Amino acid sequence: MVTIRDIAEATGVSATTVSNVIHGKDNRVSAETIQKINEAIKELGYVPNMSARSLVSSSSRVIGFVNHVITRENTNFMEDPFHSAAIGAIEATLRENGYFLMLRTVENAEELVTFLQRWNMDGLFFTGIFKDKFFDSLAGLHIPVVLLDSYVHTSGFCNVGLEDFTGSYNATKHLIEKGHRHIGFASPNIKDGGVLQERFLGYKSALAEAGIPFEKGIVFQQEMDLNSCRLICNDIVEHPELTGLVVSADIMAAGIMTGLKEKGKRIPDDISIVGFDDISLSQLVDPPLTTIHQDMNLKGRLAVDFMLQLLSGKTLDTTEITLSTRLVERSSVKDLR
Repeated sequence: MVTIRDIAEATGVSATTVSNVIHGKDNRVSAETIQKINEAIKELGYVPNMSARSLVSSSSRVIGFVNHVITRENTNFMEDPFHSAAIGAIEATLRENGYFLMLRTVENAEELVTFLQRWNMDGLFFTGIFKDKFFDSLAGLHIPVVLLDSYVHTSGFCNVGLEDFTGSYNATKHLIEKGHRHIGFASPNIKDGGVLQERFLGYKSALAEAGIPFEKGIVFQQEMDLNSCRLICNDIVEHPELTGLVVSADIMAAGIMTGLKEKGKRIPDDISIVGFDDISLSQLVDPPLTTIHQDMNLKGRLAVDFMLQLLSGKTLDTTEITLSTRLVERSSVKDLR
């Protein structure tokens, strides 16, 4: 592992100067030296050893919540009420235990390294993690890590997840039990090894069990903003045979409902919709949305409980928790029987 001393030898400055630059105490360091050190950090792939730092400094009492996404112009992941609810639960539980929460979005491993160089985190929560190069960069952090809604299973990390497959299976089965046979699926881009893939597979499983052929043409993938949902609606109306739609997130379901109404479609008379998450918005849309409930407050509390155990050095009985889901019936599904 690359150390501060390695950076010092590569740049010809003292280890103290390198440490000052890494920790942002560079007011007495020339711009030329700062640039030289930062270039060496990048070239050598330096990642701070958080355990070593904790030996020479007291706990910061700050836990980072890192969201790994590729951001798009004029959007941010906090627009999704699901993230807001989960983060709110984590912050409240940390605050009860004397910790602070710092929120950060990073697009790549380099941004994560820069973040950790500037701030002394006691631990990190991650969401949006897949088995990829970014995940590989986490292995050398030497810091307590708790994942939320990840299907990356590895020793050393804790994870709080959900019955994504079962929840989507039950959403689809509910439509089938109400007499629907032509059921579509709407979701943001489905990546291998993630939450959305599990929800997609649950949908397919329920269709197969009922003897309903899977049709690739009625799987709609777009972003969750309203304009993207309107694009999905353009495709939906090209399939007049559709009577039901399973949507992988409530916020997207709400956008699709808006778009369909703009096209003169009635919900649930023309098409029934089932969402996923049971965010507060699901009760405010018209008609109120039938959806799959998950307990986001419990998810946040359990994630913090994992973190506190890791920080205390306790031996964990388990590092994986999978929360259950349940169907909440409202008014967005028509009984065709």
